[in-house]
Amino acid sequence: MENNLYGVARVSTKKQNIERQIRNILAEFPTAKIIKEVYTGTKLEGREKFENLLKILKPGDTLIFDSVSRMSRNVDEGFNLYQELFRKGINLVFLKEPHINTSVYKQALETKQIDIQINTDSETMNEFTTALFDIINKLLMNLVKEQIKRAFEESEAEVTRLHQRVKEGLLTAKLKGKQLGQKQGVRLITKKSKKAKEIILKHSKTFEGTLNDDECRKLAGISRNSYYKYKSELKEL
Repeated sequence: MENNLYGVARVSTKKQNIERQIRNILAEFPTAKIIKEVYTGTKLEGREKFENLLKILKPGDTLIFDSVSRMSRNVDEGFNLYQELFRKGINLVFLKEPHINTSVYKQALETKQIDIQINTDSETMNEFTTALFDIINKLLMNLVKEQIKRAFEESEAEVTRLHQRVKEGLLTAKLKGKQLGQKQGVRLITKKSKKAKEIILKHSKTFEGTLNDDECRKLAGISRNSYYKYKSELKEL
């Protein structure tokens, strides 16, 4: 039976641009079937498309994510799902964190296993050394698992930092008597301009985000002139 390739692209809201993730996945795996998700939250529960995909996966199939945060933004849930899929023989690929791909994990477990035949004249010594190496094997496997869990923890922490930066930006604006989405001295404010500025604050590299100007502008859905105007106003906050 043919093994399947699935690329999972996920954003939190319908206003976010999912195309960058899809481009990244198809650049590495052109034949992957793309599963698009628009979902808000950190839990797996409620992600209907992803849950349905998990039900049809079979050993040898591959799931591809742009980053580990696209699989899960919750540390414990993400790590447990990783372990469950690995045991079922599902391959996991993370383009931004290739060091925790299941192929690397499997190889690490295999190479770190210490298999030494102990034969001495003492049965007690044989039992002792066998138990010792068994402990070492378990320790090494736990170290590999910790590396995977750390990747989920870093992803969760980054999401928290992004949200915190947005809150701090909005608070700074309020403390300075300014409102996002309007010029100083103007009372009228539009939902579109306010939302665009929130997106710029959260995602632009200028404000410690991850998107360049063109990617951020497209995500905000505004013209080039408006984008640089809002960005300039935000720098003054």
